[in-house]
Amino acid sequence: MVSSITRTQGHSASRYDGSEKGLPSNFALNLISLPATPLFGTDGIRGRVGELLSAPLALQVGFWTGVILRTHADKLGPVILGQDSRTSGDMLAMALSAGLTAAGLEVWHLGLCPTPCVAHLTSVSEAIGGVMISASHNPPEDNGIKIFGANGAKLPQALQAKIEAGLRGKISDAGGMSNCGRHYSRLELIEHYGEALQQPFQNQVNLQGLKIVLDLAWGAAVGLAPTVFTKMGAEVICLHNEADGDRINVNCGSTHLDILQATVKEHNADLGFAFDGDADRVLAVDNTGRQVNGDYILYLWGRYLQQRQQLPDNLIVSTVMANLGFERAWQQQGGTLIRTAVGDQYVQAEMLRTGGMLGGEQSGHILCRHYAITGDGLLTALHIAALVKQAGVSLGEMVDQSFQTYPQLLQNVRVVDRDRRLGWQDCQPLQQAIALAEAAMGDAGRILVRASGTEPLIRVMVEAADAELANHWTNELVSKVQQYLAI
Repeated sequence: MVSSITRTQGHSASRYDGSEKGLPSNFALNLISLPATPLFGTDGIRGRVGELLSAPLALQVGFWTGVILRTHADKLGPVILGQDSRTSGDMLAMALSAGLTAAGLEVWHLGLCPTPCVAHLTSVSEAIGGVMISASHNPPEDNGIKIFGANGAKLPQALQAKIEAGLRGKISDAGGMSNCGRHYSRLELIEHYGEALQQPFQNQVNLQGLKIVLDLAWGAAVGLAPTVFTKMGAEVICLHNEADGDRINVNCGSTHLDILQATVKEHNADLGFAFDGDADRVLAVDNTGRQVNGDYILYLWGRYLQQRQQLPDNLIVSTVMANLGFERAWQQQGGTLIRTAVGDQYVQAEMLRTGGMLGGEQSGHILCRHYAITGDGLLTALHIAALVKQAGVSLGEMVDQSFQTYPQLLQNVRVVDRDRRLGWQDCQPLQQAIALAEAAMGDAGRILVRASGTEPLIRVMVEAADAELANHWTNELVSKVQQYLAI
């Protein structure tokens, strides 16, 4: 607990004693129609603004989030609210805050900040939960709502289900509400997060002598990332470093590395980092301009922790997307790799179940429980830069000495119809094609087809020792998705 992160002076805790009846239990019901499929995906609620996401929905989400958080809190405290740079963020922030305060809770609004900033501040303060408004790596027209528990972790699925039950009118009583809460701007708290990022390196390592390029994706890290890297001693070159909600993630950031790769080579930089819109994930670029994805980040960080006996059972937790080359190389180092479903919440749950300290995704969500309880792009980037500084060799050399990936092809097929997309497993022609491909490849490859939990996409991944084999079956499966689902 950080003692300096406390309630606003003059705001009495008696406001939350629950002794007074307040708003009617049907306050947030029946204002909008909801889709038949679940609202919560792998990373909260996400969708197109003006379609799925609207101010009325955000008001209801805020109210029922407040109801559920206060019901499960040991003692009542504030809810921390943050947002990325999207133009729709202010609208959703005001609506969410209205709902939370209607549920009798105090709101601490951080404004523009990374998602892990909300998670961190929630975990070290008296807050009973946190809410982040962001659609992560999605385009500007999308937005989303991510909810955290008091410990800073993503809210458990059981509690998400209760919030959704409230939204759908399946909870008849919202409980006795106290007087309405209050909304406070608490921008100064972001500094606590920035200091926490640097704390592990104090008196141990700095980044002096490293030239680092940061692609900030016009998003949540534009203010904080350059400051932190500069304070750590690095020479920093920034790309897309203004808060621009109309351009967030557009041809930049962790999903579009071309400009970062070219800039690293142009400036003879030591390495580069590309964040997504809310900076909870990061991909790296080495000194030659080569992409360094989450598999390599996990391997390199894992080896560092392993050599210092800070990796229990030499365990890394990743997802079904992790490359076979990574898995087999890690096994050769005496390590174990456990795979989960795609989504950092599943990685985190498995880490907590097994006692694992390092885990993440190929896409750049990396969790290291030595330093944080949730994925954090800035934290990961600082630690990888520190590894390079301490090793005294380039990131390119470190990658060359690690492992070779197996050919892995991933294609996304846009499927707008939500029910058809989420029910893809009922498509018999696609299932038959998958079975045929698996039988043909045997142990020489693997297949993963899934509906994205964050975008209107069906993702088809084929991995094989032979690139031609991977290409053939990727094309076959993609054609079936296009023919039977993307219609």
